[in-house]
Amino acid sequence: MPTLSYQLYCSRNFPEIEDTLAMLAQTGFTECEGYGGLYGDLARLKNALDGTSMKMTSGHFGLDMVENDTAKALEVVKTLGVSRVYVPHLMPADRPTDAAGWAAFGKRLAEAGKPFNDAGVIFGWHNHDFELADLGGADRPLDLIAQGGDDVMLELDLAWVEKGGQSAVDWIKKYAGKITSVHVKDIAPAGECTDEDGWADVGHGTLDWTAINKALKAANVTHYVAEHDNPSDHARFAARSLATMKTF
Repeated sequence: MPTLSYQLYCSRNFPEIEDTLAMLAQTGFTECEGYGGLYGDLARLKNALDGTSMKMTSGHFGLDMVENDTAKALEVVKTLGVSRVYVPHLMPADRPTDAAGWAAFGKRLAEAGKPFNDAGVIFGWHNHDFELADLGGADRPLDLIAQGGDDVMLELDLAWVEKGGQSAVDWIKKYAGKITSVHVKDIAPAGECTDEDGWADVGHGTLDWTAINKALKAANVTHYVAEHDNPSDHARFAARSLATMKTF
């Protein structure tokens, strides 16, 4: 059975980290994934994790922090025991506009990851839908990011791949050797869950989890992270999603 984790960004609107981690532990999660907004008070975060026996096995770290405050990022990694670091996003103004630009970005990402690789940490990229844009050739931005270096891994966000007009199953097969984690996220049927930006609890949306899970197993992906970008009730999302993920 894969390791099941929870992206704490889902709970950013439920502000007390101690309460969130207690809820997750009570629900049955034992692992979680961090994000940049949590690392400012590292002592509090560590105490909250220790108090619930939750492990932060992966984390999202902004590109600016990775490149320009590497020592701080490595301190977070060491203090919390993070074993997977993923850069999660680029603002629209910072995104390359052609294949050459994305290829250069892939190499830049590989260079940024070297200190983390040297520390024994998996390093890579977490996608949204903009990395699936058609550049007019065979490669899409996500291809060029993955090709940036042998040590650039992927945390494939399955729902964002589908939002980008692509097949999650096809991309799992395409980069089986590069995928070290996946975001397990679901998309609500058209017109539903509009108050939650059209996302759904895992197993309560439109993604074909039977086919996706088969592909993930064939690709030997063992780290699944539940995510919902805007749940109105994070405890409901956590409970229903974990119940679905346990069937995987």
